[in-house]
Amino acid sequence: MNETHKKCTAVVLSAGQGKRMGTAVSKQYIELRGKPIIYYTLKAFQDSEVIDSIVLVVGAGQERFAGEEIVEKYHFTKVAAVVAGGAERYDSVWCGLKAIRDGKVEGADEDGYVFIHDGARMFVDDEILKRGFRTVSKYCACVAGMPSKDTVKIVDDDAFAVQTPKRKYVWTVQTPQIFETSLITEAYSRLMREQFIDVTDDAMVVEQMMKRPVKLFEGSYENIKITTPEDLEIAEGFLKRNEGNY
Repeated sequence: MNETHKKCTAVVLSAGQGKRMGTAVSKQYIELRGKPIIYYTLKAFQDSEVIDSIVLVVGAGQERFAGEEIVEKYHFTKVAAVVAGGAERYDSVWCGLKAIRDGKVEGADEDGYVFIHDGARMFVDDEILKRGFRTVSKYCACVAGMPSKDTVKIVDDDAFAVQTPKRKYVWTVQTPQIFETSLITEAYSRLMREQFIDVTDDAMVVEQMMKRPVKLFEGSYENIKITTPEDLEIAEGFLKRNEGNY
């Protein structure tokens, strides 16, 4: 990117316990091919010319471990801050945004953009980040996603189908979710003040709190979130196929 582009900061969320994985260790620290999952995620942001700085949000009490065993060990020089997250995902996002707002992240800028990304989505790549940058530059708020491959049914409380939306209108949402820094910070500030916590992603916070539309851009069908043991097998296959890139 040229030197005049707005500063881009990634908030990488690595505070989840990963209960559905069924392992003693948090899922982001599970090793695949000798390196933890969070390594692959951070490497994509470290290597991208789009990203200027990174905030790594980890579980409370894991800050020193993550700093020494992840950031320092693998020389992730763009990680400008390692901060403790909260009980829920939105709490952790807010912790990352506050670090930027309070000037604790070198290289971040209130006039720039924030890329919010799940640490367990280890197959984010530079092309996704570039598409995201182009999209947020035009629309101010955008999220990665892909058109659904399956027919989707809307059901009632008794699991009876009540609606079948046209597939062309149905996307599965991924991360990164990217916003003007001031926009997402204000949206989360209002969310925390109003305690309107029935939100499932960052786009919904902007939609509900700021009444702003959010543009979808193409992510990748490989940009999966590692959630269950089956996902580890899929990830192993992707890593084997793309071994030269890691």
